[in-house]
Amino acid sequence: GHNLLMVGPPGSGKTLIAESLPGLLPPLGDETAREVAMIQSLSSRGGLRHRPRRPFRAPHHSISQAALIGGGAETLPGEVSLAHGGVLFLDELPEFSRAALEALREPLEAGEVVVARARHRARYPARFQLLAAMNPCPCGFQSHPGRNCSCPEKAIERYMSKVSGPLMDRI
Repeated sequence: GHNLLMVGPPGSGKTLIAESLPGLLPPLGDETAREVAMIQSLSSRGGLRHRPRRPFRAPHHSISQAALIGGGAETLPGEVSLAHGGVLFLDELPEFSRAALEALREPLEAGEVVVARARHRARYPARFQLLAAMNPCPCGFQSHPGRNCSCPEKAIERYMSKVSGPLMDRI
């Protein structure tokens, strides 16, 4: 259940490991399975035909803060709640917007998210395992045995600093 950051060059298997993780985790307990089913039925507007499995969510790095945390006119659950009881995989972590990454701090700490809009307010569970992946530098090949890195030191520092210390503290 620990959050994890994988750093490695392209093609090193980070995504394959991430996609395999839900299958290695134990089945959902009854209470969490009910919560997952509730969230899934809210987001799909349809009934479930079988007991839910551990979710695996992998939003693209262009996702908005509202889509990640939840919101919209109807205060629907976001990716953090859709990953409840399972894995939220953020590939290319530094490419996500700073606002989206910082919005992850509260759900990671509290295990829930409160979505408040002008006319609605909703509280959704958001206990998920964060699994993130990133390259060691912008080009991806720093310390690679077969390829040379072409990144200036300042570019590497800028790239690594896109993920804040407080977020790293939760990983």
